[in-house]
Amino acid sequence: MATPPTLPKSRQRLILAVLMVCSLLIWLDNTVLSITLETLADPVRGLGASPAELQWATGAYTLVFATLMFTAGAVGDSFGHRNVLAVGLVIFAGASIWAAYAGDAGQLIAARAAMGVGAALIMPANFAILLWTFTGPGRATAIAVSSTSTGVGMAAGPVLAGLLLSHFWWGSVFLVNVPIVVLALAGIVLLVPNFRSPVVRPLDPAGILLSISGLAALTYGLIRAGQVDAWSRSDVWAPIAVGLVLLTAFVLVELRIKEPSFDLRMLAQRVFGGGNASMALLLFSVAAVTFYNAFYMQGALGYSPMKAGLANVPTAVGAVIGAPLGARLVSRWSLRPVAVPALTVAALSFGAVGFLDLHTPLVWIEILLLVQGLSVGIVMAPVTGALISSLPLERSGAGSAVTNTARQVGSVIGIAVGGTIMSIAYRGAIEPSLSDVPEALQDSARVSAEQARHVAAALDQPALAQAADRAFIHAMHVGAVWIMLIALLAAAVLLVTLPAAGKEKGPAPEPDHDEARSSASAAVQGRARP
Repeated sequence: MATPPTLPKSRQRLILAVLMVCSLLIWLDNTVLSITLETLADPVRGLGASPAELQWATGAYTLVFATLMFTAGAVGDSFGHRNVLAVGLVIFAGASIWAAYAGDAGQLIAARAAMGVGAALIMPANFAILLWTFTGPGRATAIAVSSTSTGVGMAAGPVLAGLLLSHFWWGSVFLVNVPIVVLALAGIVLLVPNFRSPVVRPLDPAGILLSISGLAALTYGLIRAGQVDAWSRSDVWAPIAVGLVLLTAFVLVELRIKEPSFDLRMLAQRVFGGGNASMALLLFSVAAVTFYNAFYMQGALGYSPMKAGLANVPTAVGAVIGAPLGARLVSRWSLRPVAVPALTVAALSFGAVGFLDLHTPLVWIEILLLVQGLSVGIVMAPVTGALISSLPLERSGAGSAVTNTARQVGSVIGIAVGGTIMSIAYRGAIEPSLSDVPEALQDSARVSAEQARHVAAALDQPALAQAADRAFIHAMHVGAVWIMLIALLAAAVLLVTLPAAGKEKGPAPEPDHDEARSSASAAVQGRARP
């Protein structure tokens, strides 16, 4: 990186404030959507979206975010990071307005994908501008200060969503992004120089096309399996097969490129490759369990959006506390003795969702969410630092792209598979209760518990609504077991991958604070974003 121009201290602080506003925008959007899912599923107050459509509304954002982020930094090198950041903000705002006024679930899914484009441009440019603005000890301080925007977004997002849904229509949770973008754009125009790298990295259009199309086809097949409850159908196995073929082609193309945007060769290293596989599996589990939680609180328990938003705050608090706590514990005991037990606790806390039911006191739910956030925060922040620190300094940027992309992919697949497991288990559980329902309405009741409750209200059959609640709880319990097993697999991979304390070559690395910020936010993705 070339020596950046020296800016006055006052201007540096103002630039940092602008970057924190940009970061706040991403984390707010990540957390408000989960509180809105139940409303979107409502055919009266929302769009009557099916579970599959809600999986896509969550996953489309993450899918595009994951596959574009690893090349967005190269775009900033070519056109200037300020320009790319501004374009990303404009796209994000325009897509937010589109999402707010979407007339059906299909439009919402498309708008969410467009928001993913904006987010993919915002994140790398944001961090690049911070690195160019600050040098020396001031850079570490600036990164640490900027991390607070994550905590604010994670804690405020669910509460803000609940407040808006209590007084306005569901689209208001997207419109709130617009004034934040206007404020950020004003600061960028007035304060931020257009930094750009003297070494321009090549773009990777083939990699972008293959990764997006491959992940999209694979995700479609997995979600479709939940809709039709049959893996043998051609509209299930064919897109899965096509997706795997395209992703294989993506791997082959990236391995042939001299300087790929997504350097798969790094994954051949034991610590880096195994650690990223473990974190992708953990994000798989986090995305799935948070998808369930959205429907459990507002649907099965009947919480208002505001109460559900407040009830999710312990997860954010736990994640924010867990990230620095994990770093301190690692500095004392080394990485593996801290990360593997923390990941095991996280897995067991996911499995403990199987003990929640329609009569569980709120205090026990809050304790469980706090444990989930705390354990995930403890493991992800120091593991992220170790993964990046295991690479040569000149490869840290490329390593960060691989790490973030792997986790976003884990989230996409977690939402798809978790939602499919829930749909299949729910349909099997609700079927015996549909014998007294008119045949014309049975399909609606099979779609989701939300649809079944509306059918029950229309027919004045409270027993059907109760059966839908019990079927959902059964489906959530089945999903919790699978989620726990995936997270335990992640712990096993980490145990095998990380060196024992006595074999570490030096002190456990402190996590990169920007990476820790992204890691902590993962604990509430989908209460967030997905």
